[in-house]
Amino acid sequence: MALLILGVLLWSLTHLFPAMLPDTRARLFERLGENPYSGVFSLFILAGLVLTVIGWRSIVPTGVYAPPMSPNLLSSALVLAALIAFAASAIPGNIRRFVRHPQMVAVILWGAAHLLTNGSDRAIVLFGGLTLWAVLEIALCNKRDGQWQRPEKAAVKHDVINIVVGVVIFSVVAYFHGWMFGVAAIPI
Repeated sequence: MALLILGVLLWSLTHLFPAMLPDTRARLFERLGENPYSGVFSLFILAGLVLTVIGWRSIVPTGVYAPPMSPNLLSSALVLAALIAFAASAIPGNIRRFVRHPQMVAVILWGAAHLLTNGSDRAIVLFGGLTLWAVLEIALCNKRDGQWQRPEKAAVKHDVINIVVGVVIFSVVAYFHGWMFGVAAIPI
């Protein structure tokens, strides 16, 4: 469990660092330069990801609570919405006019879907930990960045692209979920 906790903490704290300590981040960025700073940041993120995967796979899950639902259409709809929101963080469209932090909202939806369907100790650490990180990230970014300036209206084609990208990624992940993670995403 320690590796999983360490991985989630390393991932979360590395991502929170720029919003928690913007002046320190700016000084490091200035001192190291863009590429070295990005390289160090990426190494910390990669280390967190590797520790999380190794930690997850090394744990025999123990039930902590009875999940309120099994994987079903509602949990799948939450994950699909998360993937569409995640796409919207990279492809400007009208979703970003209504959701200030689509990437973080995506993590929250993804985490909630998994916590609703999985009550194990390792699920609480991974999905609960990353959901908590996303909530903190939103709060810190809002504080750092101040009043939100909504983007201008975008062409509908960008929203269609976001939806198509989200559906494609959802389909691929759903198809391979059992093979990758040992649990079918949508039980048949």
